[in-house]
Amino acid sequence: MPATELPVWHATKPEAIAETLKTDLKAGLSTAEAAKRLEDHGPNELPEEQHKPMWKVFAAQFASPLIYILFVASIISFAMGHASDAVVILVVVLVNAVIGAIQEGRAEHSMTALRKLSALKVRVVRGGKETTIESRELVPGDVLLLAAGDQVGADARLLEAASLEATEAALTGESLPVQKHIDALPGDSSLGDRKNMIYSGTHLTAGRGRAVVVETGLQTEVGKIATMTAGAEDPDTPLELRLKQFGRWLVIASIILFVLVLAFGMLRGIPFVDIFMVAISQMVSMVPEGLPVAMTIALAVGMQRMARRGAIVRRLAAVETLGSTSIICSDKTGTLTKNEMTVTTLVLPDGRVITVSGAGYSPEGKLTVEDKAVTAGDDEGLRRLLEAIALCNDAQLTPPDQKENRWRAMGDPTEAALLTVAQKAGLDLEKLRDQHPRQAEIPFDSGPKMMATQHGGDGKKRGFFKGAPESLLALCDTSTVDVSKMQKTSVDLAEKALRVLAVAELDDATIDEKAGFEPFRGKLKFLGLLGQMDPPRDEVKAAVAECQAAGIRPVMVTGDHKATGLAIANALGIAKEGDIAVDGNELEAMQDDELKKKLPNISVFARVHPAQKLRIVGVFQSQKHVVAMTGDGVNDAPALAAADVGVAMGITGTEVAKGAAKIIITDDNFATIVKAVEEGRLVYQNLKKVVLFLFATSIDEVMVLLLALLCGYPLPLAAVQILWINIVTEGTVTVNLIMEGLEGDEMKRKPIPMGEALITTPMWRRLGLMVTTSVVAIFGFFMWRLSSGAPFALVQTETFTLVAISQWFNVLNCRSALKSSLSLDVFKNHWLVGGLVLGIILHMFVLYSETMNRIFYTVPIPLTDFVLLFAIGSSVLWAEEIRKWLARRRIAAQGGALPQK
Repeated sequence: MPATELPVWHATKPEAIAETLKTDLKAGLSTAEAAKRLEDHGPNELPEEQHKPMWKVFAAQFASPLIYILFVASIISFAMGHASDAVVILVVVLVNAVIGAIQEGRAEHSMTALRKLSALKVRVVRGGKETTIESRELVPGDVLLLAAGDQVGADARLLEAASLEATEAALTGESLPVQKHIDALPGDSSLGDRKNMIYSGTHLTAGRGRAVVVETGLQTEVGKIATMTAGAEDPDTPLELRLKQFGRWLVIASIILFVLVLAFGMLRGIPFVDIFMVAISQMVSMVPEGLPVAMTIALAVGMQRMARRGAIVRRLAAVETLGSTSIICSDKTGTLTKNEMTVTTLVLPDGRVITVSGAGYSPEGKLTVEDKAVTAGDDEGLRRLLEAIALCNDAQLTPPDQKENRWRAMGDPTEAALLTVAQKAGLDLEKLRDQHPRQAEIPFDSGPKMMATQHGGDGKKRGFFKGAPESLLALCDTSTVDVSKMQKTSVDLAEKALRVLAVAELDDATIDEKAGFEPFRGKLKFLGLLGQMDPPRDEVKAAVAECQAAGIRPVMVTGDHKATGLAIANALGIAKEGDIAVDGNELEAMQDDELKKKLPNISVFARVHPAQKLRIVGVFQSQKHVVAMTGDGVNDAPALAAADVGVAMGITGTEVAKGAAKIIITDDNFATIVKAVEEGRLVYQNLKKVVLFLFATSIDEVMVLLLALLCGYPLPLAAVQILWINIVTEGTVTVNLIMEGLEGDEMKRKPIPMGEALITTPMWRRLGLMVTTSVVAIFGFFMWRLSSGAPFALVQTETFTLVAISQWFNVLNCRSALKSSLSLDVFKNHWLVGGLVLGIILHMFVLYSETMNRIFYTVPIPLTDFVLLFAIGSSVLWAEEIRKWLARRRIAAQGGALPQK
């Protein structure tokens, strides 16, 4: 049907829309029809931001003050008749640009691959069955299932709306959530007034509903707005800003060095063009232009590694912040535990305890009282309890099929476990729901931690309530329950690590979400308690211990009872002896000063609401901690945004939570968070290795040159030789150092202090040792060879080669601050080995090619001389090996941990 004939969706009734779109509002489209429409309409996505063409990426490599300086130097060289020097400079600049463009392209490719991992998922009904698909697969006529926390995948007309609210600020500018309904509206209603529509890119903040997709891709409202198609760029991270600032200071220092070298050379009577070229080369050598490229690659590689381990990074700053994390505030359910809820215990109002067998969501199992089997048909009280939990429930159970030979939960695992126990007792869920259709509801509220539904059938209005025992018991008629006894029973169950729910009902109930729960105070009939077991994940205990060894303190933040939380915390090692659990009411009563005093001994925050999560993050941060906070719900978004590292759950997390987080954990597993921290530390650690290498090699070149000028010797290196070492010798191994793997002790070190200097005191000490050893070896050799009467061209070539050899040994030194370089471990980094081999081959080409001899002022070196040169050049390795050996002995004597991998 042509677009001009399409109806005004918000002014059209659902039945007419169904006829227009040829869809079934209950069963949705068939799989075959959906595939056909996807072919006709195309994917439901906006055109991606155009990637920068390769020629622009290449051209951008020349936008650097250092490159400008080199261009000026080449022009001056041409003007003074040194054409070969000018050609070398231009070739070096060209090679540097090619390498930079390739590396930037690799980083962009990595980012594109990571974006695909975090594609939006939506729930739809196809062929009468609920299924989850990527939003790009949505087509007009699809029936969407909606819940609080979802991001809307396409423009759709609402069919059902139970207390449904959406935030549409990105589209309309309205800052407050909009209450939705299903009634048809006037055709001229403005976009912000179309309350029976939901729009692509907006988020649902409350309630649930169903809708039929009417527009996809560029035909959606968001597709019509050009500004919505532009991808926002990540700002520079704090570390990148510090690198840039540091680089500016180095440029100033290099200019001062340029003036000094030029002045010394002129005083020595060295020809201006010669000393000018050397001064330019030393100036370029002083500034580690490979550092920004190394930073880009380090972050891209780090993000790839994290993705492989189940952590998708959404903000670059999170990569470096992870290494500094000192507190991880983790949810319990699904993160520390398996999120495989199983009801194990029922307690009826008369105190009878019913034990439930079986595990998972399979209805296989039975209910027993004192070893006697019981079903819903045997006991009126049990039947009413089970009917209540089956009707006051938004989950679905999916039986085994060809794809998966097991029962699966659609919806909240806690609610799915309730359906399972109802089936074990013999209830027919489908028949029950048909007989008692839902008429109204109060969706789950994280404040009182309760929900309620109203159902018809048999000419009655029955209300069912379930939620936290302490909240629900306060609403019950005390003639139907011994409140104090049930409260004690609830605590006893929680101390056995069971999640406890209370259930109640009310005949002739009229439920109104706006009125809330208060009208029912003292009126509800108590039906019983349920205890659910959610066992800890097998790998979490080891991950908790690993955290603690790394100076990171795990803290549990849970919606469960504090006794349940503390029992799990004790089992996992999160709580140590003397630690306590604090619930939301106790937290509310504490002033910040009191909370700060008790904080070191609080291992569990229980029954906390979203605003309190925000407060917990703030208090930890006020004590100079770097906080990672996990979350999955809509209301977790403020705390996730406020935390230094917000971590959203990839499976159970809402799209709102994912949008606020810096990292998404694909398997909802605490152990994956710990792995991400380890990878964050590795990225930072490898970047420091590159900084150490670049400065060690830059400083020793400068020192050798200055000593020669001060002592009256000829220049030990030609300008083009300095450029070769700075661009080629260093360039073949610098970025490769970023690819170093884990050393094995990353999680035995303390968190990296935020704002730590780029070069720390231990690094300065290592720099001092390596630079001193290299300078003494190189300058000492230079003086000895000059005094031996050897031809100057050979002496300069040997010195040039010795500088390169020292750098090759130095890159091995920089692989670890403690581990010996004298092991086969070096072969684990194939990139570094390849870079060293390439560097050696290129250097041999410079030495033994007649053309390169003329360009770089080199002469062939007798192969036997290489033995001496490698022996002298290796002195920097032996000096660092002795330091590492002494450091390992000192750490071992103090009982510290050493790298194992």
